Amino acid sequence: MLVAERHENERLRQIIKEMQRHRFGRRAETLPEDQLLFALEEADQVVAAAEAGSEEAAPAERAVHAARRRVNRGSLPACEDVVIQAPAPARLIEGGLPTEATVAQVLVSKYADHLPLYRQAQIYARQGVNLDRSTLADWVGRAAWLLRPVHERLLLKLKGSTRLFADETTAPVLDPGRGRTKTGQLWAYARDDRPWGGTDPPGVAYVYAPDRKAERPIAHLAGFKGIVQVDGYGGYRVLAEHGDVELAFCWSHVRRRFYELAATGSAPIASEALERLAGLYRIESEIRGLSADGRRTARREKSRPIIAALEPWLRDKLSLISQKTKLAEAIRYALSRWEGLTRFLDDGRIEIDTNIVERAIRPIALNRKNALFAGSDGGGEHWAIIASLVETCKLNAIDPQSYLADVITRIVNGHPNSHIDELLPWAYAPIPDLKAVA
Repeated sequence: MLVAERHENERLRQIIKEMQRHRFGRRAETLPEDQLLFALEEADQVVAAAEAGSEEAAPAERAVHAARRRVNRGSLPACEDVVIQAPAPARLIEGGLPTEATVAQVLVSKYADHLPLYRQAQIYARQGVNLDRSTLADWVGRAAWLLRPVHERLLLKLKGSTRLFADETTAPVLDPGRGRTKTGQLWAYARDDRPWGGTDPPGVAYVYAPDRKAERPIAHLAGFKGIVQVDGYGGYRVLAEHGDVELAFCWSHVRRRFYELAATGSAPIASEALERLAGLYRIESEIRGLSADGRRTARREKSRPIIAALEPWLRDKLSLISQKTKLAEAIRYALSRWEGLTRFLDDGRIEIDTNIVERAIRPIALNRKNALFAGSDGGGEHWAIIASLVETCKLNAIDPQSYLADVITRIVNGHPNSHIDELLPWAYAPIPDLKAVA
């Protein structure tokens, strides 16, 4: 398996070199240089992760790599012409110079601050520190390999909830062998019960997949029982058909379709639909922070009459207009999802929309601005692992750099897998300061 991955990434490097020279000469490029560098750094990450896995299975190989890194490390003189060196603490980069705090800084810069590794190398160079991009990629790849069990546990804990948000977005990935990109997907599964006073800590887990097939969320959420709040993507309906899952749909997506029509000019039906939906959102603003029971009671009293009047009104307007218009599409979009759209009326835990998970998707969009594509499927998987931990830290008001430094240190020092829950981000949540008020 390791040999195959090395061959694939070697081919990836060759493809990128050919893209730089192909057709137009050595100095002309079909893609900007920074994007090519980004692809290379992710290829290096995948190689490093594969080597970390190989070293875990073969300690002798790990010892050889560590010995290479110890060259020119120096030693302390002893009184009797012998070299004495105290045992070094366990490190992620065994025999190397970087501390876990240094590696955590690189991870946060890449996955929270959206700085590709080649830019970080440039920043270090301005400070007089010579760190090659490939060296940074080696650190990131090994860290991603080490943190896989924590990411898996995070997703498993989220699936133990009774309600989750789900969303997905495109992740263009360089396609080895074709010299162009393919469309991968990053799926996000989020929990945030704070709007109704729930006690479970918020969190988000990203999962990379090479496509958007309906089987992906089915596999990701295997074993989950409860409510999934989603947008209108049809693949989620298959999820509901294959298990104990109910879907709650998003009113924000309904509203967006009418808004796009009303914003383009005179659209009295779309404008009236927006006014009716605005009434629902005013009620949600008033009841935010109430208990689940309190929200359900208020919705039954105030929101249900609006919903009860909205459905026949939409059906009546649909019968009066051409079925080929965008307005008809917007109305059919709402009516075809009516059961899921109205589920929030009888369950105070359900939000009126999926804005919580859409906010969790935004960091992916920011990353795309700095990188037109991921270097490989492995690079997408690394993004999912580390960004899940970083974004869950943010949701729980935890410094991601301090968290990652501590978790990496504890794992390399033999933290037992049976206590892995101690390494989840919310386990680091600060204890409230309960000082007495004089």
